Parts: sequence; structure tokens; C-alpha cells
Amino acid sequence: MKKIIHFILIALFVATNFAQAQEEVGGANKIWSNPVVYNYDEEVTWYFDLSTTSFAPDEEIYIWIWSPSEPDAGNWENSSEFAHLTNEGEMVWSFTLTPTDYFSMSAEDIAASAGFWFRLKDKTGSKQTDVSNVTYTPFDSFYTADELIRAYPEAPSLNSPLSILFNSNLVPGFENVASVHMHSGLNNWAILQEYQTWVPEVVEKTKLKDLGNGFYKMDFIPSEYYEGIPDGFVMENINFLMVGTDWAVNSGDQVINAAEYIPPPPPVFRFFPLQISKKDFLGISRIYNEVGTTKLIYTITAGSKVITGEFSGGVSEIKGFVDLPTALQGMNNINDIHVLVKDNKDRTISETTIPLKTLD
Repeated sequence: MKKIIHFILIALFVATNFAQAQEEVGGANKIWSNPVVYNYDEEVTWYFDLSTTSFAPDEEIYIWIWSPSEPDAGNWENSSEFAHLTNEGEMVWSFTLTPTDYFSMSAEDIAASAGFWFRLKDKTGSKQTDVSNVTYTPFDSFYTADELIRAYPEAPSLNSPLSILFNSNLVPGFENVASVHMHSGLNNWAILQEYQTWVPEVVEKTKLKDLGNGFYKMDFIPSEYYEGIPDGFVMENINFLMVGTDWAVNSGDQVINAAEYIPPPPPVFRFFPLQISKKDFLGISRIYNEVGTTKLIYTITAGSKVITGEFSGGVSEIKGFVDLPTALQGMNNINDIHVLVKDNKDRTISETTIPLKTLD
């Protein structure tokens, strides 16, 4: 109870400090880690998909985290370089750390904390995301589950991280092996990554991490791990064997079925209302935007007058209103307006002429 009350007080203090921030940019679209599952004393990379925020694609972004501890305390207006994120492109940023080192805490103390709570921000704190947390997935239950193999996630994707746990205690012959390796392939062995004992770099690439007491873990992203994947390839499954040094013993054939790929819906652009006059506000909206599309930039030509501006948003929606009554005040005999809308990548989204309804 004391820990919960303490965390609530910290959250209230944080909210008060952030009330002075200049710009709220929204929340992350997705947060994930590689490895998918990890121990607190293991290096991990967190990834943040910020396509639903109004951060620019080239923004310099920092993490300000206060739970389980506050490594960059007192530096809200001038973040330290150790809190700087790496821009991975396509509106994704990453942050690599070993939690026990970064927070100067034991694994036990981190486990007993309220979790990883943070905001992402620019260096000076003039822009900030919503309060978020990185979800941690414990896997202690595997040690007592009598399962030979467990995958995180259960149904992996071609371009996403995957962790496979292996309990060698359930297969006789693994007791004294020097190392364990994964001999595997995609789509019923169509694309191979063999365990080749005579090739040192392959031996290292296919080697599982030893978790102790006969338990092992393999972390990889299928599209990066396997070579020779053709364009348009759809992963259906991963076939593999866990193999002891020099093929002395193996786990038998294993298979993990892949997740079904569901493409995102196409973008939808619209003006509203459907009929307008010089006395109306013109609404502009686009939903299901591509990753990296953060602005709609408009140029409206009405007679000799040109009106320009922009709206910010993210993948879910970019929307705004143009004040036509003010912009066209005193202009007579204007029967229509020409509207050109581009995105922040200079792609033309719409170019059309909209008639203006004549008022009675």
C-alpha cells in the first residue's frame, strides 16, 4: 500500500510539472521491445512508434522516466545525452538500456516497483507525449510449466521480434552439451538457416542464450535473421530443431505458426461540409494516414487571394478548419475556390475546385 501511495504522489507531482509544457503531441501508437521477453539485467531495446503524434520525422527525442527511478532528474529543460533516443526512420525511435544499470537498481527492486513510466520529449521540454509505460512480460512461469517450447508472441510476424524459450531438461542428452543452437527454416523449410558446425559465424548466429539450469532463449526478427527472403514473401510458419553441440542431440521437429498479416485500410480524405459558402468554415480531414505523414498543407486560391496553412496529426487522423469568413471578408463575386492539399512529404493529396453556395 505504501508503494502505491508513493507512486500516486509521484504521478501527481509529475502531472503538475508537466502542466507548464508548451505542446502536447499525443501518445505513442505502439511500444515494443527486442528481445520480446528479457531479464532486468539483460540489454534490451525499446521501440516507440510515434506516428500518431505530431512529432516531426526528424525530431530529436529524449526519454524522461521516473519509475522505477529517475536517472535524468532535474534536467527536464535540458535532457542529458544518455536519455537521447535513436531515430530508426518511418516515425519509429528506439532506446537501448540494461535496466539494472540504467536505473541503478537490483532486478528484485525493479520487479517490486510500479514499472517503467515515462514521457518522451524534445530536449528542452517544449514538446511532450502523454504519460506512458513500457509493458514488461515476465516469463518465470516457463521454468515450472514442463513445456518444451514457448514463443513470445505465440503467433509471430515476419518483421517483428520473436523470443523462443527452450527447456532442455525435457530431452535426455542435453545435460552436458556445451551450447544449444537453432536449426531452422521458414514455410516448411523453404528458406533455411542451418546450424553448420564448421562455419564459426553460423555457430554464433544460431546459438541460444543460456538462462541457466537447462533453460535457453533465442531472440531474433525473422526478416533479419533469414537471408534470401524474396519481395512479397508471406511467412506462414517457422520450423526448427534445438540442437546440442555438433548435433549430439536434438529436440525433434518443432513448428510455430505465424500471425495472419492484415494490411491497414487505405487513407480516406474529405472536405466537410459538402456544401459551403463564404460564410462557412471549410473542414479538411484525412484518416488512416501512412506512417510518417504528420501534416496536411493547404493552398486555397479565391480570385486574386491565396490562403495557406497547415494542420498536424498522425496515422489515425489529421483534421482542421479554414476560417473562410475572415479570409474572404469584403471579397465579392467569388463563386468558387481552388483547393490544393499536400502532405509533409510534398505529395498531392487533393486538388479540386469547390463551388461556393450563394446565400439568399
